Amino acid sequence: MSLSDREIVEELESWKGFGDALKAEDRELFTAMLRECYEYIPPMHAKASPFSAEALLMSILFAQHKRIARLAREAEELRKKRAV
Repeated sequence: MSLSDREIVEELESWKGFGDALKAEDRELFTAMLRECYEYIPPMHAKASPFSAEALLMSILFAQHKRIARLAREAEELRKKRAV
C-alpha cells in the first residue's frame, strides 16, 4: 500500500505548528525546506507504510544531500582554480 497525495500533503501540513513555534528567521528556512518536499511527492508514493513522516523525512534528507553534494563540487572547483 503506497501513500496518497492527500496523506503526504496532510503530513507536510501537520508540521506547520512546529514551524510556527520557531523564530522568524528559522521559520522561513523551515517553511522553505518543507516546500521543497512537494517536489518529491511522486517518489514518496513508493514508501509503503502507514507512517507518512518517514517519506517526508527521506525527502528532506535527500534534498539536503543533493545540496551538500553540489556545494562540495563547487568547493572543489574553486580549490582547483586557486591551485592553477
